[in-house]
Amino acid sequence: MPNLQDEIGKKKPFELAEEEAYLNVRRTAATLESYFGKLFRKSGLSEATYNVLRILRSAGDEGRCWSDIREDLVVQVPDVTRLIDRLEKSGHVERVRCEKDRRKVYVRITSQGRKLVEGLDEPVRQLLRERLGHVNESDLRALSRLLERLRNDSSLQG
Repeated sequence: MPNLQDEIGKKKPFELAEEEAYLNVRRTAATLESYFGKLFRKSGLSEATYNVLRILRSAGDEGRCWSDIREDLVVQVPDVTRLIDRLEKSGHVERVRCEKDRRKVYVRITSQGRKLVEGLDEPVRQLLRERLGHVNESDLRALSRLLERLRNDSSLQG
């Protein structure tokens, strides 16, 4: 199995383990994003719009306000409003005013949006198994804990 140094044709070993780890995370993320991007594009979605639909599906009938959706996104995107506009235009979500506070607007998934996400559930699971299934469960959980530790480190908050 080639290591990152071999993959990128680097002649000398990395001086910093931090640099090697960073580049490994970025390269792996880019590879996975490519596979999932292809899957989502077949359904007319981006990874971000798919993520919004999943968030709204789990929110139930009440929906979520856009600021909460923004907080829940796996990867932050600069303009959640435009994402929601596109999803609304395509009939996958709807905006609903809060009856108690008319200033609040909730976004809910429509039956069409729910059907689209449900249709992707099995292909997403299959792709996860194809791309990550060769790693045992305990290693995957250890990787998740390590990535959470790195992401939540106070030096990265800023």
